[in-house]
Amino acid sequence: MEESEVPLEQVQEHIEHHAHLSQEKWVSLVALSTAILAALAAVASLQAGDHANEAMITQMQASDQWAFYQAKGIKSGIVEGRTQIMQALGKVPLAADVEKLEKYRHEQEEIKGEAEAKAAESMVHLRKHKILARSVTLFQVAIAVAAISVLTKRRRFWIMSLILGAAGLCFLGQSMLAS
Repeated sequence: MEESEVPLEQVQEHIEHHAHLSQEKWVSLVALSTAILAALAAVASLQAGDHANEAMITQMQASDQWAFYQAKGIKSGIVEGRTQIMQALGKVPLAADVEKLEKYRHEQEEIKGEAEAKAAESMVHLRKHKILARSVTLFQVAIAVAAISVLTKRRRFWIMSLILGAAGLCFLGQSMLAS
Protein backbone atom coordinates (compact mmCIF):
# COMPACT_ATOMS: atom_id res chain seq x y z
CA MET A 1 0.00 0.00 0.00
CA GLU A 2 2.02 2.87 -1.27
CA GLU A 3 1.00 6.40 -0.45
CA SER A 4 1.08 9.00 -3.16
CA GLU A 5 2.40 12.23 -1.77
CA VAL A 6 1.80 15.67 -3.15
CA PRO A 7 5.12 17.53 -3.43
CA LEU A 8 4.60 20.57 -1.22
CA GLU A 9 8.23 21.59 -0.69
CA GLN A 10 8.01 24.27 -3.39
CA VAL A 11 4.80 25.63 -1.89
CA GLN A 12 6.47 25.83 1.52
CA GLU A 13 9.50 27.63 0.04
CA HIS A 14 7.23 30.04 -1.82
CA ILE A 15 5.32 30.91 1.35
CA GLU A 16 8.56 31.42 3.31
CA HIS A 17 9.89 33.67 0.54
CA HIS A 18 6.72 35.79 0.62
CA ALA A 19 6.86 35.93 4.41
CA HIS A 20 10.43 37.20 4.28
CA LEU A 21 9.57 39.94 1.77
CA SER A 22 6.18 40.89 3.15
CA GLN A 23 5.61 43.74 5.55
CA GLU A 24 2.48 42.07 6.88
CA LYS A 25 2.95 40.10 10.10
CA TRP A 26 0.19 37.58 9.32
CA VAL A 27 2.14 36.28 6.32
CA SER A 28 4.93 35.24 8.69
CA LEU A 29 2.34 33.45 10.77
CA VAL A 30 1.14 31.65 7.64
CA ALA A 31 4.69 30.50 6.99
CA LEU A 32 5.00 29.26 10.57
CA SER A 33 1.65 27.47 10.46
CA THR A 34 2.48 25.76 7.16
CA ALA A 35 5.81 24.59 8.57
CA ILE A 36 3.91 23.04 11.49
CA LEU A 37 1.35 21.51 9.13
CA ALA A 38 4.15 20.07 6.99
CA ALA A 39 5.76 18.49 10.05
CA LEU A 40 2.41 17.02 11.13
CA ALA A 41 1.82 15.72 7.59
CA ALA A 42 5.23 14.03 7.65
CA VAL A 43 4.49 12.35 10.99
CA ALA A 44 1.03 11.22 9.87
CA SER A 45 2.41 9.96 6.56
CA LEU A 46 5.13 7.97 8.30
CA GLN A 47 2.60 6.41 10.66
CA ALA A 48 0.16 5.68 7.82
CA GLY A 49 2.89 3.86 5.90
CA ASP A 50 3.90 1.92 9.00
CA HIS A 51 0.33 0.78 9.64
CA ALA A 52 -0.11 -0.18 5.98
CA ASN A 53 3.02 -2.33 6.18
CA GLU A 54 1.94 -3.90 9.47
CA ALA A 55 -1.50 -4.65 8.01
CA MET A 56 0.12 -6.46 5.10
CA ILE A 57 2.57 -8.39 7.26
CA THR A 58 -0.05 -9.56 9.76
CA GLN A 59 -2.40 -10.53 6.92
CA MET A 60 0.37 -12.67 5.43
CA GLN A 61 0.94 -14.25 8.84
CA ALA A 62 -2.80 -14.97 9.08
CA SER A 63 -2.68 -16.58 5.62
CA ASP A 64 0.27 -18.70 6.73
CA GLN A 65 -1.71 -19.85 9.76
CA TRP A 66 -4.72 -20.74 7.59
CA ALA A 67 -2.43 -22.77 5.30
CA PHE A 68 -1.05 -24.57 8.37
CA TYR A 69 -4.65 -25.16 9.54
CA GLN A 70 -5.48 -26.74 6.17
CA ALA A 71 -2.35 -28.89 6.27
CA LYS A 72 -3.41 -30.24 9.66
CA GLY A 73 -6.87 -30.86 8.22
CA ILE A 74 -5.38 -32.88 5.36
CA LYS A 75 -3.27 -34.93 7.77
CA SER A 76 -6.35 -35.48 9.92
CA GLY A 77 -8.32 -36.55 6.85
CA ILE A 78 -5.69 -39.13 5.90
CA VAL A 79 -5.61 -40.61 9.40
CA GLU A 80 -9.42 -40.58 9.59
CA GLY A 81 -9.59 -42.37 6.23
CA ARG A 82 -7.17 -45.00 7.48
CA THR A 83 -9.27 -45.41 10.63
CA GLN A 84 -12.47 -45.83 8.58
CA ILE A 85 -10.81 -48.43 6.35
CA MET A 86 -9.73 -50.37 9.44
CA GLN A 87 -13.31 -50.23 10.79
CA ALA A 88 -14.73 -51.31 7.42
CA LEU A 89 -12.42 -54.33 7.48
CA GLY A 90 -13.76 -55.17 10.92
CA LYS A 91 -10.50 -54.30 12.65
CA VAL A 92 -9.97 -51.99 15.59
CA PRO A 93 -8.30 -48.72 14.58
CA LEU A 94 -4.79 -48.25 15.90
CA ALA A 95 -4.63 -46.36 19.20
CA ALA A 96 -1.89 -44.17 17.72
CA ASP A 97 -4.25 -43.12 14.90
CA VAL A 98 -7.01 -42.21 17.35
CA GLU A 99 -4.50 -40.15 19.37
CA LYS A 100 -3.25 -38.44 16.21
CA LEU A 101 -6.81 -37.51 15.22
CA GLU A 102 -7.41 -35.92 18.60
CA LYS A 103 -4.03 -34.16 18.49
CA TYR A 104 -4.67 -32.77 14.98
CA ARG A 105 -8.13 -31.49 15.94
CA HIS A 106 -6.71 -29.78 19.03
CA GLU A 107 -3.86 -28.25 17.02
CA GLN A 108 -6.31 -27.04 14.38
CA GLU A 109 -8.31 -25.18 17.01
CA GLU A 110 -5.17 -23.44 18.28
CA ILE A 111 -4.04 -22.57 14.76
CA LYS A 112 -7.51 -21.27 13.88
CA GLY A 113 -7.43 -18.99 16.93
CA GLU A 114 -4.01 -17.62 15.93
CA ALA A 115 -5.13 -17.07 12.33
CA GLU A 116 -8.25 -15.20 13.41
CA ALA A 117 -6.23 -13.07 15.84
CA LYS A 118 -3.73 -12.15 13.11
CA ALA A 119 -6.55 -11.27 10.69
CA ALA A 120 -8.16 -9.05 13.34
CA GLU A 121 -4.81 -7.36 14.06
CA SER A 122 -4.39 -6.72 10.34
CA MET A 123 -7.80 -5.04 10.22
CA VAL A 124 -6.86 -2.76 13.14
CA HIS A 125 -3.71 -1.65 11.30
CA LEU A 126 -5.68 -1.10 8.11
CA ARG A 127 -8.28 0.98 9.97
CA LYS A 128 -5.52 3.15 11.49
CA HIS A 129 -3.87 3.50 8.08
CA LYS A 130 -7.10 4.82 6.56
CA ILE A 131 -7.58 7.34 9.37
CA LEU A 132 -3.99 8.54 9.04
CA ALA A 133 -4.32 8.81 5.25
CA ARG A 134 -7.24 11.19 5.82
CA SER A 135 -5.07 13.18 8.20
CA VAL A 136 -2.24 13.46 5.66
CA THR A 137 -4.69 14.56 2.97
CA LEU A 138 -6.17 17.28 5.17
CA PHE A 139 -2.70 18.56 6.13
CA GLN A 140 -1.69 18.73 2.47
CA VAL A 141 -4.86 20.56 1.49
CA ALA A 142 -4.36 22.94 4.43
CA ILE A 143 -0.85 23.77 3.20
CA ALA A 144 -2.15 24.40 -0.32
CA VAL A 145 -4.92 26.67 0.99
CA ALA A 146 -2.34 28.57 3.08
CA ALA A 147 -0.36 29.17 -0.11
CA ILE A 148 -3.50 30.51 -1.75
CA SER A 149 -3.95 32.90 1.19
CA VAL A 150 -0.46 34.32 0.66
CA LEU A 151 -0.88 34.60 -3.11
CA THR A 152 -4.28 36.28 -2.86
CA LYS A 153 -3.40 38.21 0.32
CA ARG A 154 -6.62 37.05 1.94
CA ARG A 155 -6.55 36.01 5.56
CA ARG A 156 -9.78 34.05 5.33
CA PHE A 157 -7.99 31.39 3.28
CA TRP A 158 -5.37 31.14 5.99
CA ILE A 159 -8.12 30.70 8.59
CA MET A 160 -9.63 28.00 6.40
CA SER A 161 -6.18 26.41 6.22
CA LEU A 162 -5.97 26.38 10.02
CA ILE A 163 -9.42 24.77 10.23
CA LEU A 164 -8.36 22.06 7.75
CA GLY A 165 -5.16 21.56 9.73
CA ALA A 166 -7.20 21.19 12.94
CA ALA A 167 -9.36 18.58 11.21
CA GLY A 168 -6.19 16.75 10.15
CA LEU A 169 -5.00 16.92 13.74
CA CYS A 170 -8.32 15.40 14.86
CA PHE A 171 -7.79 12.45 12.52
CA LEU A 172 -4.22 12.10 13.77
CA GLY A 173 -5.55 11.96 17.34
CA GLN A 174 -8.32 9.57 16.33
CA SER A 175 -5.73 7.17 14.89
CA MET A 176 -4.07 6.94 18.29
CA LEU A 177 -7.38 6.03 19.91
CA ALA A 178 -8.47 3.56 17.19
CA SER A 179 -8.27 -0.12 18.00
